[in-house]
Amino acid sequence: MSKFNAQELSDFARFYGFHYDGYNPQALVREVLIEMERGLAGSPSSLAMIPSYITPVTRLPPGKTVLALDAGGTNLRSSLVHFNENGEAVAEGSKKIPMPGTSGHVNAQAFFDTIADVTLPLLKDTKVEGIGFTFSYPMEITSDADGILLGFSKEVDAPDVIGKAVGKGLRDALAGKGCKYNGPIVMLNDTVATLLSGLASISPDGEAAKTKNAYGFSGGPVIGFILGTGFNTAYPETKIPKIGFDSSVPQIMVCETGNFNIRFRGQLDREYDSTTKNPGVYSLEKAAAGAYLGPLTLHILKQAIKDKVLCFKKQEQLLAMPHLETRFLNEFAHNPLAAEGPLGSLFGLDEGDALAVVQYLTSIVTERGALFSAAVVAATVERMNAGFEPYSPVRIAVEGTTYMIYKGMRRSLESWLHRMLFKDKPRPYVISPVEQASLFGAAVAALSKG
Repeated sequence: MSKFNAQELSDFARFYGFHYDGYNPQALVREVLIEMERGLAGSPSSLAMIPSYITPVTRLPPGKTVLALDAGGTNLRSSLVHFNENGEAVAEGSKKIPMPGTSGHVNAQAFFDTIADVTLPLLKDTKVEGIGFTFSYPMEITSDADGILLGFSKEVDAPDVIGKAVGKGLRDALAGKGCKYNGPIVMLNDTVATLLSGLASISPDGEAAKTKNAYGFSGGPVIGFILGTGFNTAYPETKIPKIGFDSSVPQIMVCETGNFNIRFRGQLDREYDSTTKNPGVYSLEKAAAGAYLGPLTLHILKQAIKDKVLCFKKQEQLLAMPHLETRFLNEFAHNPLAAEGPLGSLFGLDEGDALAVVQYLTSIVTERGALFSAAVVAATVERMNAGFEPYSPVRIAVEGTTYMIYKGMRRSLESWLHRMLFKDKPRPYVISPVEQASLFGAAVAALSKG
């Protein structure tokens, strides 16, 4: 049976290249900045740096009403949203239906008609300033803030919609039902929505509640950060050479940072990567996001058994395990002594040392994921050259269950981030989860084209 030996386990992690101390935090930040610069210029880069053509509004006008739509993996939500005197979003008349195409095949006409059906009742009796539409599927955003659909996930069976402009499709469907809507329809993805939701929900001075501001400071810029099943960031940018954009009024950039190419990946990372559906890409996402932490850690534990640093009676069952969902690994990490779940149930009551080995190796993987995530966020703050004014902190709006509930991730990420941003001089910031990011972000986006 295993005897817990922290030094041996750390050396095992270093030998296979997944220990967090194999990476220099400040060097990681610089590498992300270089890739961002290349992506903005249109040069070869692991970061796509996609323009959104959406301006982050600096003030949310009270009383104006917009229509917000949110198309997620399984549901389509619609709501009227207005902003109160404190800039807080208030939703009314909310409705949720299954996403068209999730219950069987639909053609493009039926797809857009279904969206129009949940939109039309909200437009009939209310004057809206615009429609914001968070569409959580790959899109190419156009200069008029429409989105050309590039593809659906397997849950939606509507292939005729691929290649079509979603905003235009909705506008035409509304017209077909007798509603000639001429206002803006602004398409955005979930990372942009997270950023815009942060504008509405995080106080300019970074405090939890809306505090009195007699001096009129508008607050620092907002970054959108998703660490859930996937990984991404968005931020306001004033210079985008590849599209000739150079303005004092920024637009939001979607970085696609989950694809950041991590150099010096170890043997086990490369082996695991080769088993995924998209080998060779999204190396940061595969080291930090919820879709991958469970399977990656399982691959590492199997190697630990082969190298005899992890030994227990039922180890052959773990070696034969084809997959380990991150949620089960997280449940184990939160309560390893419960002896439950697909992982915890493998260990006998006399195998506490083996349990400790699994917990220890899992924590190293988590810590490295937190380091990578923090480096991306710190680089984004540095790219904007912002956040030095004490009363205008950079506001980092976060959405995602990996950040919120994965054992150790949030604490470690915030610790690394603080060290990176305060290394040379204090750089005030606040990092805060946002609720209903997709819906409220869509509402803020609707005002950006007003």
